[in-house]
Amino acid sequence: MASKTTEKFIEVLQEAEKTNNLDSLVGIFAEDAEITNLATPKPLRGRDGARQFWQKYLSVFNNIRSHFTNVVEIDGTAVLEWNSQGDLSSGEPIDYRGVTVLETNNGQVQRFRTYYDSAAFLPQGAKK
Repeated sequence: MASKTTEKFIEVLQEAEKTNNLDSLVGIFAEDAEITNLATPKPLRGRDGARQFWQKYLSVFNNIRSHFTNVVEIDGTAVLEWNSQGDLSSGEPIDYRGVTVLETNNGQVQRFRTYYDSAAFLPQGAKK
């Protein structure tokens, strides 16, 4: 069973995907949070970094919806497996999956790392 912080992260992420309003999502990150993925050369920091990360992420899509398929959590670290479907800003459909690792403390996300199938973002002709 997921902790309240992990459940809240899932809830505010899905809300941000629907509305493009990042306030609740950014608000769950600690002031000194570290945010990274494989495409980020160096970690982004704090709530400003979280806002930058999520703005850039959502700008890639016309719409996107994440579905969490498995959550494993122990001692403030959660591993979330997910699948996301939607349309890229080019209009091309996308369906991809990945894993997010959250480290939480006092109800906030301290570290956020995500790993996903980047090949899903290649143009259709390049995937064959």
